[in-house]
This record gives sequence, structure tokens and C-alpha cells, in this order.
Amino acid sequence: MRSIIATSLIALAAPLTAAALPTAAIAQAAPAYERSIGGTLTRIDAIAPDIVRIRVSRTGALPEDASWAVLPAMRTARVAVTQAADGFSTAAMRVRVDPATSAISIADAAGKPILIDAAPPSYDGQRFTLNKRLGDGEHIFGLGDKTGPLDRRGRSFTLWNTDAGITETRDPTYKSIPFYLSVGGESGAYGVLLDNTWRSWFDFGHRAAGVTSFGADGGPIDYYVIAGGTPARVVERYADLTGHPPLMPKWAFGYQQSRFSYMSADEVRSLVDRFRADRFPLDVMWLDIDYQYFARPFTTDPKTFPDMGRLVRDVGGKGVKIVAITDLHIAKAPNRGYAPYDEGLHQDRFVHAADGSVFEGWVWPGTSVFPDFTQEASRRWWGTLYKDFVRDGVAGFWNDMNEPALFNVPSSTMPLDTVHRIDGSGFAPRTATHAEVHNVFGMQNFRGTYEGLERLRPTERPFVMTRATYAGGQRWAATWTGDNYSSWSQLRLAISMTLSLGLSGFAWTANDVGGFGGGPSADLLTRWFQVATFMPIFRDHATKGSPPQEPWVHGTEQAAIRRAYVEERYRLFPYFYALAEETHRTGAPMMRPLFYDHPEMVNAPCDTGASFALGRALVIAGNAFGESPAPYDACLPKGRWFDYWTDAEATTTVRDNGPFGKQDVVRLTPRADTLPVFVREGTILPKQPLVQSLSDTPVGPLDLHVWPGPDCATTLYDDDGKADPATRRAYRRQHVSCTGAMGGNRVTLAFAAAQGAYRPWWREMRVTIHGWPATSASRGTVDTARHTVTLTLPASTRPSRIVITS
Repeated sequence: MRSIIATSLIALAAPLTAAALPTAAIAQAAPAYERSIGGTLTRIDAIAPDIVRIRVSRTGALPEDASWAVLPAMRTARVAVTQAADGFSTAAMRVRVDPATSAISIADAAGKPILIDAAPPSYDGQRFTLNKRLGDGEHIFGLGDKTGPLDRRGRSFTLWNTDAGITETRDPTYKSIPFYLSVGGESGAYGVLLDNTWRSWFDFGHRAAGVTSFGADGGPIDYYVIAGGTPARVVERYADLTGHPPLMPKWAFGYQQSRFSYMSADEVRSLVDRFRADRFPLDVMWLDIDYQYFARPFTTDPKTFPDMGRLVRDVGGKGVKIVAITDLHIAKAPNRGYAPYDEGLHQDRFVHAADGSVFEGWVWPGTSVFPDFTQEASRRWWGTLYKDFVRDGVAGFWNDMNEPALFNVPSSTMPLDTVHRIDGSGFAPRTATHAEVHNVFGMQNFRGTYEGLERLRPTERPFVMTRATYAGGQRWAATWTGDNYSSWSQLRLAISMTLSLGLSGFAWTANDVGGFGGGPSADLLTRWFQVATFMPIFRDHATKGSPPQEPWVHGTEQAAIRRAYVEERYRLFPYFYALAEETHRTGAPMMRPLFYDHPEMVNAPCDTGASFALGRALVIAGNAFGESPAPYDACLPKGRWFDYWTDAEATTTVRDNGPFGKQDVVRLTPRADTLPVFVREGTILPKQPLVQSLSDTPVGPLDLHVWPGPDCATTLYDDDGKADPATRRAYRRQHVSCTGAMGGNRVTLAFAAAQGAYRPWWREMRVTIHGWPATSASRGTVDTARHTVTLTLPASTRPSRIVITS
């Protein structure tokens, strides 16, 4: 047994001021703690005041320090710590290690427990299991879009990317994001990331009450603990650790229509014409595999899609983009003019079987081979395959089947002994089996797509959609929840899965609106449209053999309701886009559970999975059992809330949740034509005139709707929607705040100086103050029936204050 105490100063990831450190603090180099007992080495690094990294090795030596998930600058960062006889402290955490057993206890700066070992690590060959105490008050969230209730407590999960249609209980599914968030424990909230790509598992008090267990079939014991205090802080620090999502192009927030498949370019044109004739907003048409020649990626069918460039130009003239699928399997078609196969074989770009031959599997094109995406050169080659589509103007790409999925084997994927070559990304060159690479294979696939598009079209933001991923994949792609079904329970599941992805780093998320399989009823499709209006990405998608699912399929009455909600999404785009830019900067999801900003609501007695928030301003109070006409209760955060559609104040009652406290509840009666939405007192909500495509320039002023009250503020944001806004300060950001109260006779608006050099589309701002009690105002026009006062102001980049009194 020996103790290694580091003594030299290293660079700090998040430097602490002298005032922030205890007076006894001493400068420490990595590691903050390292000790070997019986040949097992435990090393703990303080990479930030609120994040520690823990590694354990039975060989006495740590494996290669590289990661597919954690950013290199975070992984190698260190902060100064205060040493103790049995551990160390940072400004935010206290870490203690039992000198006899190496049991680890982590608490916050006040000594409240965060994560405590419940038992020593256990081993079974290469497999390991870690055991942590699970406090009585803890609720568990995360692990990506796992099925079932949003709270993971009391259940077990496997992380192994699997092509499997979504049911309420199916596990595993398409993604492996080994990060979980705990809320409601003594320290408030914390997060854990197990950075291990092998098949892994998590158990939250299912097998053993009061114990969280997690482990993997092989690979390193390497995990991070984030002390956040609040859910928002933990999620944002997880984004700092694994990467922030890029800002999507503007058009990606518009309405998107898809099907497996639209069978010809003429069918796509006719659908776009129908949308425009019906005045139904549309920004994207998706092409599934049947646009290809014999389902071969990077081809087009010469009969049904003879000229991709012309199709792109035709629909582009009507404000519509094309997104095309490009699965990762390459058809084995030697010497038949299929360049992806011939080039890839010549350059040795494909995955090998255990016997050294090129691995082959059966997928949509038949016998197929697979690029070796863990190899940097193979990813770069893959990126070049998009050059013709980029030249034709295809706007975005869809990487499906990338678990990877195979049709001809019971496991639905590659054999575990398939051989991959790893190089780049901080790894030393080596080979690895599929058992290690499987969960990151899809992520490296869409990474190659994203980086290839950056090289081919450097002045535009790439848009990539993936089905499979691993932690950190949010840096390169949006995702969707996979093959769901048309049922009310699946709509509820779509909400919880999307919320969970947002808590797991993936803010840009979608689900197949209406259900991929089965065919929705008229009421179900309408309600799904209403809910999807407030989700990050809105894509209607269905499979072959299912009934048509376009917005007009159930008649004019249903189409009118669906259109009204999609139109509202387009009017709300300035709010969406400002939230999106915040997501890009901070990692905070746009769509979030109510407890994200109100942690006390983690115990809400009526939050059954159908309610969520869009930013801090709006609460969508959905019905968990949408097929039922019975009234239901929805929980609202503390404060005053107003009906978004009518401006009526929500009438709440207090429900006593026993030891978990009391909660404000609003009683709602379902209506097919209305999804209940509430706006927070203290909100400034930006909106724009209606457009049919987000590529259109709105005509008229930017509307600012103000519900005065506590913490009344918003951020206005705009850019060209295409380029990286960080370049040349090509953005405009302006903070707006207000003071006053709903029903008060004095409101003050304060506009801060605008940041950035971009000139947004609006030249005027039309401000509407809600809850105005008087029949007159010092400026503006009063609407006594609506209790509003409205005034129009010139847009300005300079600081200004506007006072409205009665």
C-alpha cells in the first residue's frame, strides 16, 4: 500500500479566485487522490470545482486516457484542491476515501451527501459493477430516451444500441447515453457519467432497495460525478463535459413532412404544391430509402428521381428544403459503377471480420459492407461521399440503421469479434472488437457526416439526424426516438422520451408525429400535432403500409386545427430561436420537465408525464390519458399563470402531497381543438408575423407580449440562420426586461444595448402589455375588452427605457 501525493501546480480548467478557496488550500497537481490497495489503483481527479473524475484499475495501471464522449480540455483539466488525510476538497465538493477499503464518499461543500459507495466494486472476469447508496428522496432521470416513466427509480436498464421498435417497456433500444441525473436528494441534484462504451447496465433500486448499481461487460472503470445543486446546473455542466449542441439552421425548426417512402420526385413536388395551396406552413420534405437506386446509399433512382438538383431547386423556390437519408451500409456491388464500394474497398475503408476478410451483412441493399468509422481516415472518406448531394443543394442528411442494424442475424448487429481500427480522437492507433466499439459506431458515423458537410459547405451549418448515439453525440447531430406506433400511450411516451433526451445532452430531438406504424385516429393525430408544436423538432413520419398521415387526411375540420397549431409555432419562432441559441451556449434544453427550473416539483403529485415546459415562459399542460374525456389535474409551478389562448388567469387549488409538500393544481376539461398552454407571470414573449416558410422574411413588426411580474425578462436573438453566428459577430442579441405587476398601472420596459453586428428583419417592435386594468394609458392603445395596452416602438440597438402608466 502506498500513497502518492502530487505537489506541482497545473493549469486550471475553471480557475478559482483566492476568495473562493479555503485559507488552507494548497496548489495540487493531478491526481487529487491516488492510492493502491492490494494491487487495485484508485485515482480521483478534480477537473473542476464541481466535477470529479474517478478511475479504478485492478492491474495497478490506468488504461489509455482517451474518450469518445468527454471533451479533451475537460478530461485533462485540473483545479487546486485542499488536501485532507483521507481525501480532498474543492470549492464545491468534499471527497473522502476510506484508507482501508477505498470506499468513496462525495458530499457538497456543506457536507450534504452526493454519492456514497454502498459496497466495494465487484468483478466477474472483465465485468465490473459499482454500487452507490440511493437516498430515499432521490428521483432518477436520464440515460437518453429510455422507455417507461421519466423517473427511472425502481427499474433496471441495459445500454446496447439496438434496432427495436418502441414499446412502453422495451429495453434496450437505439441509444446508449450512460449519464443519469439525481434530483431530490439531500444535496439537491447531482449527475453521474460512466464513460464506458461496452455493453453496460444501470439499476436504480430495482434489485436492491436503496442501491444504485452500474457496470459494464468490459473496459475501464471511469466515471464522472457532477455536483450541481439544481437540475439545471447539472445538465448544463454535463454539456460542458461532453459538448454543447450546435445551433441548427433556422429551417430545421419549421414543420417537416416525411414518409417511408415518397416514391418519386413528382410525388414530392405535388405534396409541396398541396401544402402551399392549403396555406399550411412547411419547411422540409424528407426522402427515405426509396429515392435511391436499389436502396444503395449515395445514389438516386434514375427513373423516379432522375434529377435531384432540379427537385431541390423546384421545391426550394417554394421555401422547402430536402433532407435525404444516407444509411451507413454500403452495398456490395463490385465493378458496377458504384463508387462508394469500389473506392472504399480499394482504400481499405471497411470493417473487417475476425478472420481478416471484409465483414459483410444483409441490410436494405442486400449484402453490404460497413465503413470503419472509428478510423479518422474512414470518416473523412465517408464525408467526401456527400459531395454530389451538396452540389445539388440537399440541405440535410439522415443517418439511420446505425446501431448498426443487420437483418440476417438473431443479434440484429455485427458479431462481437468483428474488428475495428481506432485512431485519432486522442486514441493511439490500435484495433478493437465490436464489443467495445458497438455503442459508438453510430456516433462516429454521423460525426463523419457532420464533419464532411463542414468541409464541403463551410459557410452553412450542417444538419444531421441520427437514430443511434453515445454520450457526447449531441455535438454533431439531432436525433429522434425511433420507430414508434400510433397510440395514445405512445404519444405520452414520446413526451417522456424527448424530455429525457434533453436531460441527457440531446436538446435537438424529434419523434415520429402520429406514430411510425399503425395509423393514428383523427383525434390522436390532431393531439400529436398540438403537442409537437412545442417540441424542438416537428416531423410527421410514417411507414409503408400505414394509412396516409399528411395533415389534411382526416378532413377540413381536423386539418384546420392542425394548421392553427403549426401556424402558432411559426409565430412563436423568435421565442424558439432565442431558446435554441441559449441551448447552443449553455446546454439547457428548450423542452424541459417542470422540475428543471422548479426542483421542488420533482415530487408533484399530478405530473404523470404529459406536461412539460418550453423554456421558462410556457407550460404545456397535456393530458396523460388523452383518449379519456374526463377532467384531469395539471400541476403548475408556484406563481400566477395565464391561459396562453384566452389570457384568463389559471384558477388553481392546492393539493397536499403529504411529506412531499403542497402543489398548485389546475383542473382542466379536455377539448379536441385546444391543448392547454399557460404563460408565466413575468414573461416577455417575442412573436412574429405568420410566414409559410422560415426562409421567408416576416412582414411587420416584432411582437413583444408582456405579462408583467417577478423576474420579467427575455432575450431577443437573430442571425442569418445559416452561418456560424460566432464568426464576424454575425448575430444580434438584446436583453429586454420589465418591472411592474399584472393588474398594476405602471410598467417599465428596459432595452439593453444590442450585441453583435447582424441586422435582424424587424425594424419596429409592437409591445402588448397584458393585464392592463385601466381604460387609458400614457402611451399606446388600450383594448378594454382584452385588458391590454399596445404601442409600437422603433427597433434600436441602444439602451432605452419605456414607461407606461394609466
